[in-house]
This record gives sequence, C-alpha cells and structure tokens, in this order.
Amino acid sequence: MADGACAEAVLVRLALHLPPTIEAAELAEFVLKVRPADTGDAERLRKVAGLLRHRPGVLATLRATGGAVRHERGNGETDIAVVTRLASSFDAAAAISTAASVQLGSLGDDERLTAMTDEIVEWLEAREFTGIERDILDIGCGIGRFERALSNSFKRMVGIDISSRMISIASEQCAALGNVELRQTSGLDLADFDDDSFDCVLAVDSFPYLVLAGMAERLFDEIARVLKRPGRLALLNYSYRGSLSLDRADIGRLAQAHQLRVVIDGEKPFGSWDGDAFLLAG
Repeated sequence: MADGACAEAVLVRLALHLPPTIEAAELAEFVLKVRPADTGDAERLRKVAGLLRHRPGVLATLRATGGAVRHERGNGETDIAVVTRLASSFDAAAAISTAASVQLGSLGDDERLTAMTDEIVEWLEAREFTGIERDILDIGCGIGRFERALSNSFKRMVGIDISSRMISIASEQCAALGNVELRQTSGLDLADFDDDSFDCVLAVDSFPYLVLAGMAERLFDEIARVLKRPGRLALLNYSYRGSLSLDRADIGRLAQAHQLRVVIDGEKPFGSWDGDAFLLAG
C-alpha cells in the first residue's frame, strides 16, 4: 500500500487477487491481524475490515463484476477480437452492478460513485478543462456519469462506448440533457468525427483496454486528429501494466509525435480513487 490507496481501492485489489473461497468475515479477520509499520496503512486496513463487516456482500459484487472482464489476451486473439470480447464483457459487468461496472472502487454504491465522479469533475474544472462554449468528447463514457455531472459546463458533449448495455443506461440517465449525444462505437477509430471537432477529449479508465487490445496508439492518433488547437486531453489511467514509467514514456512519445505538451504527467491527485492522471495540451 505504498501508493497510499484508499481503503476502497485496497478492498478492490484484495477481491480481485485473493482466492474466491475466502469469505468476507474471514478476510476481515485476516486484515485486522496484519501489523504494518506505517500507521496510515494500519488505518486503511481497519477501514477495509469495517467495510467487509458492514457490507459482507460487497466482496461477491466486486468479484463478479471484476471477473466479468478479463484483462489478459487469449492465445492468438486478434486486436479486433479483444475489442469484441471486451464489449460483451462490459455488457455483462453492467448487468451485475451498474456502479461497479464503471468504477470498482464505488463498491457498487451509487452515492459513492457520485462522490468519486464529483472529485474528478472538480479536478477537471480546476484545470480549465470545461467551458460553456466547449465541445467535449468522452471516450468510454460508460453509463454517462460525466455527461450528467458536467452538463452545465459545456456546449456539447459526445459520449462513446463499445458497450450497448452501458450506452442504453446512459441514454436513459441523460435523456433530459439536450446538449449530450451518446453513441455506441466500434472502438477501432473515431471515423464518425471530422478533424478539429472537439475542444477537449476525456478518457477515464478507457485507455487501459485500448492498450490491452493493441489499439492505444491508433486511438491516440485519432484523438490528435479530432482535437482542436488549442485543445486539451485528460487521460485518467493509461494502462493496467503496473508501470507508471512505461505509461509516461508511451504518453510522452505519442504527445511529441502530435505536438502536444504533457502538462500533468501521471500524478495521483484523487483521494477516493487510485487512478493516474495525465493532462495534455496542444
């Protein structure tokens, strides 16, 4: 826990990596027996135990939702096959828990998801990402949580996602928002959009799946094409490879290739989420 992850993020990691035979009560007892040297880690583990005791069903929710999406490539699996599989996987995850399907750290709780979303929105607004005259593209919009949270802070926002179920949920939840468009996409390109179409592009937890599918560089090229100059790209989590240095190197190389400047280079600015934040400007 050297990265200072919050208790909810620690619980997600435990749920995904420990044997499924371990039940909530057993795990709560185990984490309380751990004696880390760092007092902050000790407090986080106490909070993890409290979450498990007060919401024992959360462990099963996290395992089922997280388990619906496989983060490894199959033998001989093509890039397009990975994207197709992921689309079905996100459909399945959303059927288990709408909130957890877009952010496991929400623990499947709508109120916590809203709080996590609001923290990211505050970060975006503090960095002048929004504006009532701006057109924004949201890549991997999921259930439309940022479209709703930012609805008074842009001229137009287009949310795209490969999951038909998530787009359906987003369409219901954003039905009253006249400045929001939602589209199911192939995940292979941004061919639906003209050059210089958007003032800002947002990608929250979507690029890790593009990296998995071998599509990250292609989509970055497409983002650079549709992004106006000046323009901004907020990329929150680039990959799940577990190497921030690799992510920084990839983003730095791609940014340089498209004359974009890296303003924020892999910071962890959020208290409720352990995502790495990148902000690029052109």
